[in-house]
Formats: sequence, C-alpha cells, structure tokens
Amino acid sequence: MMQLMLCRGQQVQTGSTELLQQWQTQTDSWLWVDLYGESASEEKAFLTEQFEFDEFSVSEAQRTRHPPSFEVFENYLFLLLKPLDAESDSLDFGTLQLAMFAGERLLVTRHSKESPYLARLWQDMVQHGYRDETPFSVVSAMCMRTTWRYGKVLLDLEQRLDEIEDELFSSPTDTLMKELVGYNTGLRKMHRILSYYEDIFAALHQHLRKIKHPDHEQFHDIYTRIERFNSLSAMYQNVITDLIEGYISLNGHRLNQIMKVLTIVTVIFVPLTLLVGIYGMNFENMPELKSKHGYYILLTVMSSIAVLLLYLFRRVRWL
Repeated sequence: MMQLMLCRGQQVQTGSTELLQQWQTQTDSWLWVDLYGESASEEKAFLTEQFEFDEFSVSEAQRTRHPPSFEVFENYLFLLLKPLDAESDSLDFGTLQLAMFAGERLLVTRHSKESPYLARLWQDMVQHGYRDETPFSVVSAMCMRTTWRYGKVLLDLEQRLDEIEDELFSSPTDTLMKELVGYNTGLRKMHRILSYYEDIFAALHQHLRKIKHPDHEQFHDIYTRIERFNSLSAMYQNVITDLIEGYISLNGHRLNQIMKVLTIVTVIFVPLTLLVGIYGMNFENMPELKSKHGYYILLTVMSSIAVLLLYLFRRVRWL
C-alpha cells in the first residue's frame, strides 16, 4: 500500500502518485509518502527513480533483519529503526523495520509491519490539518515514540524484579529461575538495539546541531532518554545476573546441607552395619555366638557408637 500526503499552508491533501507533480511544482509544500506491503521490486524502483535515493540504503530498508542505522546524504537523511510492534509490551517483544528518508520537503516512511502509531499520526494530520509539522518533526515524533515504548518495558520490569528478589529468598522455585533467564535473554536483545540507538541518535543530533537545524534540541532529548534507558538495560542485566547467581548459590547451599545430613547418616550407619554383618555370620565356632546377653550387649555397643558419633559431629558443628 502506498499513501501520499501533500502539506501546504494549512491544507493537507491525500492521494496517490498524482500528488507528486503538485509537490514538484509547489515549492512551499512538503510531501509524506508512506509505504507498507508493496512489492519489493516496484518499491525499490519507485524510491530510486522517483526520488533518487541511494540504492544500498533502499536495500537496507527492505531487509527483514537489519540493525538500526543512520546515514547522511546531500539532500536527505536515512534513518532505520526497530520500534516495538503493536503486540509487544514486555521483554518477550517483537520489532518491525521502520525506514525513514527525511529531507526539508520530503518524508518517506517504509515499514515491514503495520504501525498503529504511524497510522494515528497520519490520521491526526488528515483530520486536523497541517499545523507546525515538518518532515523532521514527524521523524522526531516517531523516534520519541520508539524510545518511550522501550523505556516503558524497562520501567515496568523494575517492579517485577523487586518482587522476584523477595520471592527468591523466601521460596525459590524453578519457575522463578526460568522467568529470570527469559528476562536476561530479552534484556540482552534490547541492550543490543538500544546501543545502536545511542550511537545513531548521538550522530543525528550532532549533525543537526552542526547544520543549525531548528529541530536539533528535540533529538538531543531523544538521545538523552535513549542513553538513560540503555544504561538501565545494562543495570537490569547485572541485577538479573546477580539474582540468577544468588538462586544457584541458594540451591548449592541447600544441596550441601542435604549432602551433609546424608553423609552424617552414612557415617553413623557404616560401623553399625559392620557389626551387624560380622555377627550375622553363622560360623559354628564364633565367640559370643552363644552368649546369653550377647544381643543386648551388641545393641548397647551400637547405640553407644551412634551417640558418640552424634556427639562428635555436634562438637565440630556439623549439626
């Protein structure tokens, strides 16, 4: 699907490729082209021939899996983001590829999945008319939305980590361990994406400030936020790693306690089993075999050994 929006004065006009001619002749207007679900070959031909975009950048935009990137060209900027998709509100998230080619009079957005926020932004401009929006203000809004959604997932995680920490020391279970490992995997993926964003938004802000673009302060705010969220993701990874190590240590300690009890029981019963084995043999000439009180004497000796060993274990603080 290809949508075109022509903004001029306070007027907004939507349509198809027929708006291109008006945009080319009306130098006081700007054009927004939104692409979704188009044939890759037709889309590439349209972008490279109609707007003379860099062919390699267009190929990057069309790839299903590509890290976020940013490039500066003579008449436009190319920005490739990975916003969270509509269904993602936790660390088990999915992303979409959002490519933006932004110039002073042109904005092209190309996304691999449907973007409800982009659709709302488009609809809002159609319903309320063109106000102060520019291609770069729309890019700024999308970047801020992308940043905010990643940040919301991280801030929601903080409360859950506090709960897990309490549960881990009161009643550790394999379910908690599985949840922590899942969080760690999601955070690793998010930290990788946010690290790309931190570099990208730093470079974008520096470029806009260098050319004294009026929107450069907005991108400075975005960079500041993404830097904070990236630091949070790294910190939460460390917290989760510590919790996992704590869980393993608790399990190891509990296992050691169990092994100590089993060892004590084994040590006590080894000499008792030895005595039972010896006196269980039925040799005819065994001493004490026909002793009148042999049974009681043996039980007394066995009980004494057990009590003595328990006393020794108590003295060395094994019990």
